[in-house]
Amino acid sequence: MAYLFDTDAISEVLRRRPAPSYLRWLASVPREEQFASAVSLAELYKGAYRSQALERHLHNIQQHVLPAVTVLPFDAAAAQIFGEISAHLEQSGQRLADADLQIAATALHHSLTLVTGNTRHFERVPGLMLKPIKDGVSG
Repeated sequence: MAYLFDTDAISEVLRRRPAPSYLRWLASVPREEQFASAVSLAELYKGAYRSQALERHLHNIQQHVLPAVTVLPFDAAAAQIFGEISAHLEQSGQRLADADLQIAATALHHSLTLVTGNTRHFERVPGLMLKPIKDGVSG
């Protein structure tokens, strides 16, 4: 099974004290099954440039994040899925932030399970497979 890591799932690894169960689970996932959306990467860079510790955050992105995942673009196919999901959620009164919808659309387009700490946030997206960070030990 292959995974798309939400921004918070990537950030968890970079914390001073990441969840040990999540790290153990992550170590069991082959490198070729680990993906991130360019949207998540943009959010990481935004956080770095807003931080007082710019150099440390840039170093973490370039030395730890980029080598660990394959970054997938938000392309035309994902954009179509985004539009469909966005319209559906708006019609049902369950809006989701555009960046989150872009990440979800990327996961759906590539048939990837989204790893996130915000399962409640994403479970309203039809057909999206989720893997909670807190459930890191189980498969």
